[in-house]
Amino acid sequence: MILVWLIIVLFIGGLLAGLAERWSGIAPRWIALAALTIDACLVIVLILDAESLAVSATSSSWITDLKWAWIPRFGITFHLAVDGLSLLLVALTVFLGFMAVSCSWTEIKQGNGFFHFNLLWTLSGVLGVFLALDLFLFFFFWEVMIIPMYFLISIWGHENRAYAAMKFFLFTQVSGLLMLLAIVALVFVHYQSSGVFTFDYFDLLDAALDSTVAFWLMLGFFIPFAVKLPAVPFHTWLPDAHTQASTGGSVILAGVLLKTGAYGLIRFVVPLFPEAAHAFTPVAMTLGVVSILYGAKLAFAQSDMKRLIAYTSVSHMGFILLGVFAWNAIALQGAVMTMLAHGISAAALFMIAGGLQERMHTRDMGRMGGLWDDVPRMAAIALFFSIAALGMPGLGNFIGEVLVLLGAFQVDRAMTVVAALGLIVAPIYSLIVIQKAFHGSPSEHDTIRDFGAREMTAMGFMVVATVWMGLYPQAMMALSEPGIREQGSGIRKEESKQEIHTFGSPIPDSRYLSRGAVIRGQETGIKTSGSSIPIPGPRSPIPESRTDKP
Repeated sequence: MILVWLIIVLFIGGLLAGLAERWSGIAPRWIALAALTIDACLVIVLILDAESLAVSATSSSWITDLKWAWIPRFGITFHLAVDGLSLLLVALTVFLGFMAVSCSWTEIKQGNGFFHFNLLWTLSGVLGVFLALDLFLFFFFWEVMIIPMYFLISIWGHENRAYAAMKFFLFTQVSGLLMLLAIVALVFVHYQSSGVFTFDYFDLLDAALDSTVAFWLMLGFFIPFAVKLPAVPFHTWLPDAHTQASTGGSVILAGVLLKTGAYGLIRFVVPLFPEAAHAFTPVAMTLGVVSILYGAKLAFAQSDMKRLIAYTSVSHMGFILLGVFAWNAIALQGAVMTMLAHGISAAALFMIAGGLQERMHTRDMGRMGGLWDDVPRMAAIALFFSIAALGMPGLGNFIGEVLVLLGAFQVDRAMTVVAALGLIVAPIYSLIVIQKAFHGSPSEHDTIRDFGAREMTAMGFMVVATVWMGLYPQAMMALSEPGIREQGSGIRKEESKQEIHTFGSPIPDSRYLSRGAVIRGQETGIKTSGSSIPIPGPRSPIPESRTDKP
C-alpha cells in the first residue's frame, strides 16, 4: 500500500490546499509542505527496503509491488511497482516539490490555494507515471500530470502565458493521443497471438510482433517521449513554456516533467520493442547529438535568462537520448545520473532566474549587470550551478555526461566525438549568464535584496545534492543498477562478451535487448571478472512476499 499512499497523499494534500485558502492565505503552503513531508518519509522507507534487498542479494530488482483488478474484462489492472530506477526519480520528484513550494512562497500572491492544488496534483501524476506498470494506468497518470501543469502556466505565468500554455498542451496532448493509439494497437496485436486481453507491462513484453508492426508501434511510443524529453525537432514548446511559467512551474517542468520522457524511453520503448529500437538506434542517436549541439547554439544566442536556461535543457536532454539508445550499462547509468543531476541544477538555475525577475521585473540580461555587489549570495549560488551545468569534475552533471560519452563511444565513435563538442560549448553559454548578470558595468536599477534564509536553505540542499552526486555517485548507481541490469537481461549473446565496470560494480554489457534470448522462468549468468552474476528476465514474477493482492 505504500505506493498507493505516495500518490494519494499528494492528491488529498492538493484538495486540502485548495480548500484551505478560504480560511487562510498561507495555509495552502504549509499543507503542501506537510503532504510532501509525508511522501518524503515514505520514500525513505522505500530506500531502506531497497538497501535490505541488496543485502539479502535477492534476484529481483523490484522493491515492492501492488496489483489490483480494475477492469478485468479488458485486462486492465491497478498495477504499481518500484525498482531502483523509478525510486530515484520518485525521490527527485518529492525533493523538487519542496523546492517548488519554497521558491513560490512570496512569488504567488493570488490564488494561493489553487496554485498549490495544481502543483501537488502535477507531482502526484508524475509519481504515478514513475510507478505504473499497467499501460492503461500509465497513460491515465500521463494525462493527469499535463492538465494541472497547463493551469500552472496559463494562470500564474507571465506576459505570453496563454500562448505558451496552449502550445504546451497541444504538443503533449497530440503526442499523448499517439501513444494511446500505440498502446491499444499493441494490446490488440498481443490479443491476436495469445487470446488474452491485457495492458500489463510484463505480459506485453512477450507480445509476438512482426518487425514492421513493431517498428511503427515503437515510433508511437518514441515520439510522445521525445516530445516530453524534448528532443529536436519536437522541442519548440519548451522555451515558451519555461519562459512564461512561474518559477515553481519552471522548477517542476525542468526538474521532473522532462524526466518522464527519458523514463518512458528506458522503461518502455527499448524493452517492449528491442529489435525495432535497435534498428532505430542510428536515427535516435543522431537526434541526440543534434539536440546537444543545436540546443547549445540557441542558448548562446539568448538574452532572456529563462529562455537561455530552457535551451540548455534541450542540450542536456540530448545526452540522455544518446545514452539510452547506446543501450549498454555505462551509457544507461550515465543517462540516469544526467537525469538526476540536470533535474537539480536546472531547477536551481530557474529559481535564480525567477528570483531576479521577482526583484527586477525583467528576464533580459542586457538590463542586468554588476549585481555581484548587491546580491553576493545569489551570485555565488548562480556561479556554482553554472559551473555544475557546464560539467565541472566533482559535480553530478560531469559524472552523467562522461558516462554517456564512454558508453556511446563503444557503439559509434564518430557520433560520440561530435557529441563531445557539447562539453566545449557548455562553458560559453553557462558563463555568459554570470558575465552579463553579475559582472560588467552596473545597470540602472534600485538596490535589490539578496537571498534570505529560506532561499539559502533551499539552495544549500541543492548544492549538497549536486556535490554528493559528483563525489559519491555510487550511492545512486548501486540503487539503479539492478533495474538497469534487469532491463537489459535479454542480451544478444554475441554482444555480451566484453566486461563493463561502473565504479567498482561489475555490470554486464546489455547493449541491446533481444526477444527469445531469455527463457521465461530461467536465469542466465554472465561472466564478469571470473564470477557469474544471475540476471533475471524482465518477465520474471515479483516475489510473492513483496506483492500485495486483494
